[in-house]
Order: sequence, then C-alpha cells, then structure tokens
Amino acid sequence: MPGADTEVDVLIVGGGPVGLTARALLQRWGVRALLIEKRRELSPFPRSRLVNVRSMEIFRGLGLSAAMTARAFAAKYGRIRFRDNLQHPDFASAAMVGVDAPIAQSPEIGIVTSQDRLEPTLLAAACTPLWFGAELVELREHGDGVEAVLDDHGAAQRVRAHYVIAADGANSTVRQGLGIGVTGPGVMADFTTVVFDADLRRWCADRPAGVYFTMDGLFAPLYPEGGWAWFARTPEYRSDWHELVALALGPDRDVPIEVVRVQRWSMNAIVAEHFQRGRALLAGDAAHALPIVGGLGMNTGIADVHNLCWKLAGLLHGWAGLGLLESYAAERQPVAQRTLGQAVANTQLTLQVQRRRQEQVSHGGIGSAEIELPWSEQYFAQLGLVLGAAYHSNAVLGGSASISTGTDYVPTPLPGHRMPHLWLTPERSTLDALGEWFTLFTPNPARWGQRTGRWPLRLEPILREHAYCCGLGADGALLVRPDGHIAARWDAGPRGDADLREALSAVTH
Repeated sequence: MPGADTEVDVLIVGGGPVGLTARALLQRWGVRALLIEKRRELSPFPRSRLVNVRSMEIFRGLGLSAAMTARAFAAKYGRIRFRDNLQHPDFASAAMVGVDAPIAQSPEIGIVTSQDRLEPTLLAAACTPLWFGAELVELREHGDGVEAVLDDHGAAQRVRAHYVIAADGANSTVRQGLGIGVTGPGVMADFTTVVFDADLRRWCADRPAGVYFTMDGLFAPLYPEGGWAWFARTPEYRSDWHELVALALGPDRDVPIEVVRVQRWSMNAIVAEHFQRGRALLAGDAAHALPIVGGLGMNTGIADVHNLCWKLAGLLHGWAGLGLLESYAAERQPVAQRTLGQAVANTQLTLQVQRRRQEQVSHGGIGSAEIELPWSEQYFAQLGLVLGAAYHSNAVLGGSASISTGTDYVPTPLPGHRMPHLWLTPERSTLDALGEWFTLFTPNPARWGQRTGRWPLRLEPILREHAYCCGLGADGALLVRPDGHIAARWDAGPRGDADLREALSAVTH
C-alpha cells in the first residue's frame, strides 16, 4: 500500500481490464502510475468473454498475447449457436470472424476467454503500485495537477497526480463527480449471471461455441477445463437459481448442478458527453457502456487507453503539448458512438432470431429445423469496426475520418488509419516494429534524416514490394504513431531535411 500523501504522474481509478491495461502501458512508457480499486481483490466473475483481434494486437505489443492464448479456448469455440434450450440441437449458428480462424489482415487472432482469467495476466504485466480497498471520494484539480481523497477502510488518504484516468465503470464516480452527462438508451435491462459447475459435454462437446443463445438466457463455457455461466434477465421475485438453471438447460433434469456464485447487474447503453474535463480523462465503461451482445465493450476500452497512454507520456516527458491530449476525445468519442450503435444493432438482431424461432415453433415448426439468420453469417463479422476505424484530429496530418461499418475491413495506408499488417520477416509484422516511439516505414532510410530532436523515433526499412502495396514511391514513407495509427505519409519522399521534424511537431503540439 502506498503511503499517505502519495505523488504520482498518473492516477488510474478502476482495476478492471481497462485500468490494468493502462497501468501496463504507462509502465512501458516510464510513467509513474498508481492504480486504485475500491474492491479488495480482482473480480471473481467472468464478465467479458471475448478478446478481439485488435486487443490481441495491443497485448502482443505488451508481450502478453501468447500467454493469454495459451489459457484461452481453442479457435473452434469462436462461434455462437442458437438453441431452444442447451440440450436441443442448433437452429442457427454463426462464426465470430477473427476468432474462429486466423485472418490475413493481422498477425493475431481473437480469443474466447473469461475476464477473471484475463485480469491476473494483466495484473502481473506491471510492477507499479496498486491500492486495493481504496475508494475515491473526492477529486480536486489545482494548477499543475489533481488531488484525490480516498477512503481506505475508513481512513482518509490523499494522492496527488498530474492526470487521472477514470476507468471505474458505467457508474463512474469520477464522471459523476465531474458532472459529465451521458447520451444513449441508458439501462436496457437488468441481468443476473449465475456461475455454476455441471457436466454438459453430451450436448456441447461435438458442437463447441463461445456462446449458446437459448430462449431462456445464454450459456457460456468459462474455462477449457470446465465451469459455466448462465446470463438471464433478473426475475421479478426472489429466485431459486439452481432450479432456474436446470429449467433453462432443458428437459433432462438429472444433470447435477452446483451454483458457485451469483451476480446481478444492469446492461447499459451510454456514451459520455465528454471524454475529458481538465486533467481527468474517461476510458472504458466510464466513457461508454455497451450492451454485451457482440463483445465490444471491454475491447473498446482497451483501445481507449492504447490511444491515451502514449499521449500522456508525451506530455509528461516533455515532447508533446496539450493539443495532443485533446486529440484523445476527438479520436475516441466518434468510435464509441459508432460502436454503441453496432452493439445495439447486435442486440436487436439477436432478439430478431429469437422472435423468428418463436414464430416457427408456434406454427408447428420441427424442433431441429434451422432458420435463416437475418444477417447472413455477418454476426460478429465486425472487422471493419475493430480494425478499420480511422482518426481525424490534430494528431493526424491529412486524411479524413472514416469509421467503417461493422463487417468488411480493407487495409488502408492513409493518415488516421491503423498501419496495415505486413510480414517484414516470416515471424515479424509491421505491427511488431511499433513501441514507445514513432516509427517511420520507408524503403530508403538513407533518404530520411535521423536527427529528429526531442521525439522518440525509429526508422524501419521495408521491402519495395511493401512500399508498392502502400502506394509509396522509392523514397516514400509512412510515419506511424505509437498506437499504430498513421500520422503522416509521403508518397514520393521528403522535400527537405526538416519535413520529418515538422510532421512530428505538428502531430504532437
């Protein structure tokens, strides 16, 4: 536990996946951070189930993706299946694109895993201080920083920091304390998660899936070695959870069930009106709480802090100005709005499938008959949203905002877009060349000056065939930010030695 009147560069409020990822990223940048979490330990509940391909790219950069994949489900679990109940055959099924099989556009593949298995890996990824059991009760901003008042088991403690990352959930204490409102549908429904043990292999082993939607809630396997969760609408009256799970499983009532734990929660659909107020910045569910259908919430929050942490590092290390920090909201809020729309649409499509099935059954449909999916196998085909989002801000030179729809993704080597994945060697991607620096990809490094002043920069040679794929001439180049998005491009090479320094200055002012 840190001592009283602690001073740090960045205070992270919230110890879920987003806050823990921010802690690991800031340590990588050499930023002094402290994470506080009002719970006394990591959450034991599975919560988020999907780590998409973009998040896995971020974790690859932190050296964590291989360990996460080793503890996750096999790729064949990257499907959803629809059933009347878990013991009945599928009446519909669809792939989670980018999870069920590798894709050419990335060196990584998404995984199905439980949040309670992900968080310990993230916790171990950094050694900067954590303070469990400390609840934020007040946040005051002064000239060159903020002061946080914490309740630590009834004792008041104070922490001073230059900046605050609020990753404290949909009911964020920081957001509410700052008076930041939200937009969106709000609470869509109240749900309960029941974690239980049961041997369900006879109905699932030959048809694996990450999620089984039924007419009475959804079932999800928790870990490769066993365990299940049932997610359902919270009943109006006090319930016997053992009995409800047994009913939802199906007609075979002889399945031994052990209920392990129960958690009630609300499915929110909101986006904060502002992502920044002064020295406090919102990320994850504090900035945007999304419906769970589609697995977009946690992943969007991980992308938030990947965008944010290098900008905070630039300010704290002296090579960036306040304008760079302001680009965080300009870049991430439109992504959150579009992602919320996609998550709501996913929820509506799921309900549509269930309604079609109910109509089929009411008209005497055969129990095992399949129905046509309303999205033609496009459910979870969200690569355009996951990999195709483009930024338009003062941290990008040229280009235009182009947040894709949820399906198709076409790699685009233009400013604002994610740097396309290309294999530099059989084992090394262009994404592996990124780090705590700007990266200049060019087929002719000698044409570009090495003296870039205060900015961290590395030159990365690429083959002429890669330059051709990116539309670059023999002396052309792509300047890529630490978060993997292209900051600037030169199709034919620099006009002079100062071109690169001017670009770096412009995107970090």
